[in-house]
Parts: sequence; C-alpha cells; structure tokens
Amino acid sequence: MSESIFSYFPLLSEIQKEKLSQLRQIYDRWNRMINVISRKDMDNFLVHHVLYSMAIAKVISFSPGTRILDVGTGGGFPGIPLAIMFPDSEFTLLDSIEKKIKVVTSIADELGLVNVFPSRKRVEDEKGKYHFVISRAVTRFPRFVSLTAKNIDKSGKNNIRNGIIYLKGGDLSLELAQFQNRTIVWNIKDFFAESFFETKKIVYLPV
Repeated sequence: MSESIFSYFPLLSEIQKEKLSQLRQIYDRWNRMINVISRKDMDNFLVHHVLYSMAIAKVISFSPGTRILDVGTGGGFPGIPLAIMFPDSEFTLLDSIEKKIKVVTSIADELGLVNVFPSRKRVEDEKGKYHFVISRAVTRFPRFVSLTAKNIDKSGKNNIRNGIIYLKGGDLSLELAQFQNRTIVWNIKDFFAESFFETKKIVYLPV
C-alpha cells in the first residue's frame, strides 16, 4: 500500500500498515478463484475499495467495544479495512451471498482479525443490535434506513450518537429530502485528493 495513502492516517501502527498492505495481494489471489471484485477495478483497488472504506475513520474514531454492522459487505468493504483500523471494536460483516461470506471469513482469518464476525444472512432477518450500521451504497438511502433502523442500539458509547453511516456518490438531494436536517453529509474530497472522490460522500443519520 502506497505511503501516500498511509499519509492520510499518520497514527496507524506498523501492524496496521502491514495488514492494510497485504490486502491487495490477498484479494488478487481470491479474485483469481472467485470474482469478488470487478477485475477491471482491481487496478484501482487501493483507492476505490480500501481508502474509500477508510474514509469513515475521518469522521468517527470508534471507541473500544463499539459494535458495528456492515450491511451488504460483499468482499468485505468497508468492514475489513475499518476492522484493521479499530481492532478494539466489533465488526459483523453481513451478506446474503455464501461465496462472499466464505471469502470474508478466510481473509479475516488470514489477517488475524479476531474482531470480525462474518454472517450469511439477509438484512431483513438480522435481529442484532449495534451502535452503528455502515454500508457502501447497497440501495437507495431511504430503503436502507427502513431496513436497518431496527438494528441500532439506543445506548451509545461514542462522541456522536448511534446511527447509520453510509458511503455513496452522486447527487443525493432527492434521497435525503425526507430526512430534512437530520443527516450530516461530508464530502470525501475534503479528506482525500484522489479524483475518484470528487462526488463521493459520507452520510450520517443519527437514529
């Protein structure tokens, strides 16, 4: 992983840097067996997947013991990079597709991520309670809220209220209209210089 990406997070430990640096090689290997990530996208893997996931760490530093649910995790994003960054928080990585959960389980084991808990399940069937639900653009935001608000624990332990943290690009004005002034939106281009982030946003909805 390039030093330029590490420079965005100067407090990373050597162990964290080492694990983040292993991700490209590990996902390359898996992608040859199972198409976890679009093959044309692997050229931009570090920016489009790893750094994009890490953007959430620019708006919250999860306290030890925080429980996070990553819905529609796919190949493990944003959950895996964040689990590396916050080893004292618990990340449940949820997806309904068995092969993706198989990959996530193997990657977490290979990296020694004891704070990652893969789960093959539809979000509609998830009953657990979490401090935060995170995801990367699996559906329109209002639908995502309707599916996951039930999973937000009421008791908090971080410096912002429990809620939903959602990564998505483009014009979100229509999707967020019904939430009026309840959401906070950060432009990721304010954190990272890469052109990929020009229209990418972090949406936070306290629940």
